[in-house]
Amino acid sequence: MTVDLHTRTRGKGPWLVMLHGLFGSGDNLGGLARLLEDHFSILLLDLRNHGRSPHLDSMTYAEMAEDVRAAMDQHGIGRAVIFGHSMGGKVAMQLALNAPERVSALVVGDIAPVQYGGHHDRILEGLQAVAARAPQSRSGAQEILSGYVEEPDVFNFLMTNWRRGDGGAWGWRINLPVIVGRYQDIAAGSYQGRYDGPVLFLRGERSDYIQAAHRDKILALFPAAAVKTIGGTGHWLHAEKPDMVARSILRFLKQAD
Repeated sequence: MTVDLHTRTRGKGPWLVMLHGLFGSGDNLGGLARLLEDHFSILLLDLRNHGRSPHLDSMTYAEMAEDVRAAMDQHGIGRAVIFGHSMGGKVAMQLALNAPERVSALVVGDIAPVQYGGHHDRILEGLQAVAARAPQSRSGAQEILSGYVEEPDVFNFLMTNWRRGDGGAWGWRINLPVIVGRYQDIAAGSYQGRYDGPVLFLRGERSDYIQAAHRDKILALFPAAAVKTIGGTGHWLHAEKPDMVARSILRFLKQAD
C-alpha cells in the first residue's frame, strides 16, 4: 500500500527528485536544493515515517520506492533524475531497479546496495531514552540525548525531530517504534534487477559506507556506475560540502546527456 507523501517543489527545468536519509526529512536537503534549483524543478519528499508524511507500520525499500513513484505520478512527473542520500539512496536504487523507465539518471549519496550492521544502535538507544522520559522541552531532550550522541552535527540533526505536536505535547516527529522494530528492513541490502542508465555514487572521503569490497555488487546492479569521492567529508557530504556535491551532480549529468 502506498502512502501520500508530504512534498515540496522549487526551481525550474527538468525534474530532480530528492530523497533524504534515516531520521531526516526533505528540509535537510534544502541547502543542496538551493544550489540546484536554477537547473531543475525539484521535488523534495518526506519519506514514510519521517517529517510530515504519514506513519505506517512497515517501511521496506519496495514500499518506499512505490511511495516515491506514486508521488511522481501525483506531480505529473514521468521521468526524473533521482538523488538519494543514505536510506534515501537505497530507496532511489530500488526505484531505478523496479521502474527504470521512470529514472533518467541516478545519484546515490554515500550508501551502497549492501546489508549494513548496527550503524545506528547508540543513536536508537538515545532516541528511545528521550521518548521514555518524554521531557516537555527542547532543552530536556537535549540533555538526555547528549549522553548518547557526541558528534555535534549528528546531535543537532537528530534534534530537528523533537517537536511540539498539535496537542501541545513534545515528542519525536519520526515514527520511532517502527524504525526500531523494522530496522533490519532499513539495513537490508537485498536487491535484484539491473539499471543500465547513468549512475553516480558519491562517497565521503572519511566515510566507510562505500568500500572497495562493494564494487562488484554495485556493478552487477548498475553496470554504468561511477564513484566519486568528495574530499574532506564524512557520511553527511551534502551538508558538509554542498557546493562540491552540487558541482559533481551537474558535471555528471552534463556528461550523461
